[in-house]
Amino acid sequence: MPGFAKAISAILGAMRGEDEHEFNMTRTVLSDPVLTNKVLKLANSGMYSAFGQRINTVSKAVLVLGTEAIGHLALGLRLIEELTNLSPDSTIAHVEMEKAVLAGIVAQQVAVEARVREPEEAVVCSMLHGLGRMMVTFYMPDRWAMLQKHGGVGSEDAAAPEVLGLTMEELGRATAEHWHLPGNVLAGMRVIEPADDSPAPLAAGDWLAAISTMSSTCAGALWADDEAGAARVLDITRRYSGLLGIEENTILGAIDKARAIAAVDLTIAPLAKPAEKRAKAAQTVRMRAEGNRILMSGVSDMRDSLPSASPGQMMTMALETVFQGLSFSRAFAFLRNRKERVYSAKMGFGEGSKELLAELTFEDIYEPNVFHAALNSDRVIFIENAKDPKFAAKLPAWWKKSLSDSRSFVILPLCSGGQPVGFIYGDWDESFPSIALSQTEFSLLNDIRALVVRAVERRQQSDAAAVSTRAA
Repeated sequence: MPGFAKAISAILGAMRGEDEHEFNMTRTVLSDPVLTNKVLKLANSGMYSAFGQRINTVSKAVLVLGTEAIGHLALGLRLIEELTNLSPDSTIAHVEMEKAVLAGIVAQQVAVEARVREPEEAVVCSMLHGLGRMMVTFYMPDRWAMLQKHGGVGSEDAAAPEVLGLTMEELGRATAEHWHLPGNVLAGMRVIEPADDSPAPLAAGDWLAAISTMSSTCAGALWADDEAGAARVLDITRRYSGLLGIEENTILGAIDKARAIAAVDLTIAPLAKPAEKRAKAAQTVRMRAEGNRILMSGVSDMRDSLPSASPGQMMTMALETVFQGLSFSRAFAFLRNRKERVYSAKMGFGEGSKELLAELTFEDIYEPNVFHAALNSDRVIFIENAKDPKFAAKLPAWWKKSLSDSRSFVILPLCSGGQPVGFIYGDWDESFPSIALSQTEFSLLNDIRALVVRAVERRQQSDAAAVSTRAA
């Protein structure tokens, strides 16, 4: 797996800051189109780009995300991509690689909970702990079959010395040495089992090997998502708690978080319920395709109606189009009252929207929140995860009071002559699959709001002409 070997060395170097040349991580990311896409998507997600700031370069994404976040993303992705590119039909090897990714996720969460100073080392070592198994399944599937026949499924490691002439740990370590990986990573790949008596404090290198062993073992137990595996996780946690110096409840809490992350990130593990995930993804794709057709049809209808429709009629058409086209849970049209200096919701669609209208009012005096940011920038803003605690300060009190059950939302500002006249708001609750708007959808939303603004400007010009005529 030469591509993976090269990438992991480069990423480790960037994490440790060994290469002081500017944007070392940038060059690593740009060497892989798939990784580049994922990094830019993460940098432009609601968590990191709350105010519509578009991050188009990897170099800026590195500054926003940090090398550690990108490093974790890169290692897991490259591990899977390497197999997919070179051996797309090797399901057995894919299983071992996903287990390695799962081990890395467990290590990351445990290290964070334990407040380890450099958790990325625990992630890397845990992912590489099963390198011997990955090498055999990847390059020698016939020998893997012999191991399973000799020792039984799940006991391949125990059968390795007799069948292969060396242990899985020795095979993985030899591979890592051949790749010239750093000494601390090699040390962390060792298997360390808890002793029967009271554990003595571990040196740094031994602690790293212990957490890597535990994380790798937990990954194997979590994989099948069954009762037997859950019981094994409890036993593993109990055995390693004293050795690592971390309370059992802390480790279990970290493993629960890792399990939730893995359920989203993995593709073939029973833990991730891949069949359900594929069915849900297919349903979402069909829904989005139909939704885009509704948006395009709505834009066409609005263009046809523009010469004769009032601004209120155009706003109603726009609100209905985005509500149906994006499958919003709720959608509201807000208008600005300059005399009273407030924004108020005037119409809405979705369950409970009528009852909420009276509560959806706020002053037009600028406040540092996401709604005023959208109105000031005159750009469509999409918030992917409104429930992120880091984003709470950007949400106004009126939204938290009335709309806080939404997970994601979109704001379409409506500005005429450089001044906001209102906006359209739509949100999704937890029942809707996780979403990221496409460029096509952003383009259609901009078309919709441009048509509403043209109707408003035409009315303003008409009113101004009428006033001028009366004055004359």
